[in-house]
Amino acid sequence: MKTPFLPRFMHQRKQRLLMWLLGALVGMEFLENGMFVFGSSYILGGMGVAPREFAQVQAAYAIGSMLMIALQQWLTRHFGYRHYLLIALLLYGAGDLASANADNLAQLTTARLVQGMGGGAFFISTRVLIPMLFSVQMRPRAVRIYMLSIFGVGALGPTLSAWLVENWGWRWVFWSVLPLTVLLALGVRWLLPRHLGRSATPVRFSLAPVLMFVLAVGCVQWSFSEARYELFDQPERLILVVLTGVLLLGLFGLHQWKHDEPLLHLRDLTHPGFLVGLALYALYYFVINFSNYLFPQFAEQGLGIPLLTTGWLNSFSAAISLLVAVFYLRYAARVSNKRALMMTGCTAMALACWWMSRIAPDAPASALLGALVIKGFFGVLMVLPVAALTFRALGDGLFAKGYQSKNILRQMMASFASAVAAVALQDSQFIEYTELIGRVTSGNQAALDWLARTQAGLEQLGYAAGQAQGAALAQLSAVVHQQAFFMACQNLYQWLAMMAALAAVVVAAQRHLK
Repeated sequence: MKTPFLPRFMHQRKQRLLMWLLGALVGMEFLENGMFVFGSSYILGGMGVAPREFAQVQAAYAIGSMLMIALQQWLTRHFGYRHYLLIALLLYGAGDLASANADNLAQLTTARLVQGMGGGAFFISTRVLIPMLFSVQMRPRAVRIYMLSIFGVGALGPTLSAWLVENWGWRWVFWSVLPLTVLLALGVRWLLPRHLGRSATPVRFSLAPVLMFVLAVGCVQWSFSEARYELFDQPERLILVVLTGVLLLGLFGLHQWKHDEPLLHLRDLTHPGFLVGLALYALYYFVINFSNYLFPQFAEQGLGIPLLTTGWLNSFSAAISLLVAVFYLRYAARVSNKRALMMTGCTAMALACWWMSRIAPDAPASALLGALVIKGFFGVLMVLPVAALTFRALGDGLFAKGYQSKNILRQMMASFASAVAAVALQDSQFIEYTELIGRVTSGNQAALDWLARTQAGLEQLGYAAGQAQGAALAQLSAVVHQQAFFMACQNLYQWLAMMAALAAVVVAAQRHLK
């Protein structure tokens, strides 16, 4: 007997709304994080904070996110997915509100920690909910909407961030997300079944593994962000923190291996294909997050491209990724050798980074377009095949457990890559500046002539001789500073090109994911 038309229509309508709700939940986190990374120099600069402190703020978000991911299975079994996501949205909104009102580094770090605790729930829960909410026939459509939401907000985020910062100020990077948080909370409350995921038996909570996990990832994240400075200033403290983090991670892993109701189901995740997939995920997340931090710095401060134009350029590359993703989801099933796609993606990233490293310092924005088109292929051709093959190795029964571990890795590598990029850029700039300024000596006739011409021009504008000389020296220092920054960015692009090429070699060498 057929289901009456009206109930069937309402069910199908609710199913479509659920698909878009899941896509919007994960899309919101990607959007806000993309805007934050793109506008990070303005956000930190607005508080008078040095760029190196970006690593600390990112580490705070990652720690909060990893904690929520680790607790995901316990909390969903106790509260159900509806209440778990509502709690996560409350934390995310509170952290976003606190970030918008932060006035110093400590306040922003704390706010991002709270926001990370909320944001950590979205990516893992929404992906795990797809096989729970939709039939086998409807899952491909749900996955397409989910993936296109991720790539779609990637195309929107940079331009929106640039527009908000330029027209409204950096605080609007956070304010703009709050209405979406409220809207999604209403959607979760209305659309998700009340007891979905809730266990009929009580969940055994244990504080010891949670504290051990927080301390372990806290030590690891701190060492990521502070290693460059602590290594020379206080090496014994760095060594102690690193050893403590490694020891705690080891103890945590041993505890989880033996526990009957672990936070992370490590005993079930030993399939070689899954482990290789995690390694490829780690390479991908490092390269893409390093690049996402570096490009806006290079375009705006290195090449002098206006902020809004830089946002459009970043969005242009993300739009290419979105277009490639559409074609991939439509035609990838016809390509049996997924390893070839992954190698193509890594090679494209290496070429794009090499292109960036060869651009002239006075190049127009149009000179970046070719590299950005090539870069747009990397995210799709690398991560989508890895995603499909990695979890195929586990099967449906272990999908949720594997996805939990993968998302902890995602947050750790994203924080690590951003920290390395921020610290390496500042360090490389200092080295280049020291070398360049050393050439501007009394024996450098070209520099002396430039100073004399600049000073004479300023004197003609009414400056006194001493003021003109000081202003000319300040201009020279600014020119050297900008050139040093440009060269530092190109050095890092050369290094990133080698990393992408190494990733291609690793993909070619592995035999578990094809």
